[in-house]
Amino acid sequence: MVDPACIQVGLLTTQKLSTLGAVMDIMSIIIGVICLVIGAVIAVAVTKNKDTARTEEAQKEVSDAKSKAAQITADAERQAENSKKEALLAAKEEVLKLKQSSEADEKQRKSEIHDMENRVMQREESLDRRNDALDRREHQLSSQQGQLDKQKQDLDELVNNQTTELERISSLTKDEAHDELLDRIRQDSVREEAQIIRDSEQRVKASADKTAREIVSLAIQRCAADEAGEVTVTSVHIPSDDLKGRIIGREGRNIRTFEQVSGVSLVIDDTPETVVLSSFDPVRRETARVALENLIADGRIHPARIEEMYKKAEELVNQRVQEAGEQAAFDAGIHDLHPELIKTLGALRYRTSFGQNVLQHSKEVSILCGIMATELGCDEVIAKRAGLLHDLGKAIDHEVEGPHAVIGADLARRYGERPEIVHAIEAHHADVEPNTVLDVLVQAADAISAARPGARRESAETYIKRLEKLEEISNAHDGVERTYAMQAGRELHVMVEPEKISDAQATVLAHDIAKQIEDEMEYPGQVRVVVIRESRAMDVAK
Repeated sequence: MVDPACIQVGLLTTQKLSTLGAVMDIMSIIIGVICLVIGAVIAVAVTKNKDTARTEEAQKEVSDAKSKAAQITADAERQAENSKKEALLAAKEEVLKLKQSSEADEKQRKSEIHDMENRVMQREESLDRRNDALDRREHQLSSQQGQLDKQKQDLDELVNNQTTELERISSLTKDEAHDELLDRIRQDSVREEAQIIRDSEQRVKASADKTAREIVSLAIQRCAADEAGEVTVTSVHIPSDDLKGRIIGREGRNIRTFEQVSGVSLVIDDTPETVVLSSFDPVRRETARVALENLIADGRIHPARIEEMYKKAEELVNQRVQEAGEQAAFDAGIHDLHPELIKTLGALRYRTSFGQNVLQHSKEVSILCGIMATELGCDEVIAKRAGLLHDLGKAIDHEVEGPHAVIGADLARRYGERPEIVHAIEAHHADVEPNTVLDVLVQAADAISAARPGARRESAETYIKRLEKLEEISNAHDGVERTYAMQAGRELHVMVEPEKISDAQATVLAHDIAKQIEDEMEYPGQVRVVVIRESRAMDVAK
């Protein structure tokens, strides 16, 4: 489509060019007239002036006429050129004005078209949103209709089931109805019992677990403890096997004298460059070790020298025991212990339990008791004192019959310790019922120190027996299919038969197994009981 503005510019340009052509035609006519006049003048001059003078005069006039004609022609040409330039400038100005006006009109039309496009796009977006909303509404209505249909179907099925059940009940005898009623009551009671257990556990945990964890974690964090303590050395290295004969002596007199003086059995076998000391008394074993090492270093081994070296070793070990007891009491901040208690406490330096040094363990328990007592607002000094003395009986349990907790309590009572401390010592392994906060603190601190990773080593036999006992307790319950003790006996996975154990009964079973483990077993840390109930359907494609 041709733009009207361009057509108008073309018409104006054509009109200006026509005007310029007319001017040129007028100039041609003027030039023709001038030429005729000049010709007429020349003819008159030639006719009238026949002689030379007149000829010259005529030539002169002719020349003047030519000059004038040339001047007139030049003036006409200049005027025509000026008129041409003025016409061209006017035409260009008009064309420029028309072009600017056309561009402005075009820009305005484009702006209007752009606005119209935006309005159309907005209208399309609004229509799209309305379509989406209508689609969602339609989907919701469809979903609600499906739910209504399902609810109607479930209601019809429930009515049918109730009708069937009523028909079946109507045909039951009195005893059958009574048994069925008891079964339903029993199932409901099991569910209610499981719910009560869950609710009570949640309430207890909500009120107690947070505070207990904070106190215990704070105590553990503030107690910097080493890994398992060094086991008492019972083997003595000798420079060469030739010394074994000198240690035995002629007809065995040296070894007999050593065993009589020390009270320790000296075992000499085929083990190269090693002899073994055996005794239940750790202090005597340590004294014998020091004496034997001094005899080997001295080189003079005979009965008199053996007695002399043992006395010196006994004095040295007693001094070490006394220093160890005093240092332990000083580290715990206790300065009024009876000297015999200090000596007995120092003897724990040479006593170990599953690889853990008992003196180091007692100091850890003392620190933990003090920290937890401070957090609970109890007497820190009494708590630290009870923690330090709780394993006192292990120093003499090879001499006195009975549990070490009872032996330690009797020893503390004999040397004037306070009744609450004596009771805490006696109750830390539940030999008597704990009935004070101090008793529970000592129990908790003892468990933390003994059960932390790396604290103790456990024999393979004891470890296997503990795992077997866990599985035996679990398998004794009705409905248990298999049991797996996992994570070194810290977790128990119980697989049950789904047709015999319901979900509610599984919760009750986990609680019963955990309670039985607490009552019948001793173990470090905690044992987590997980009851797993699953049902599987299987078929074979042939």
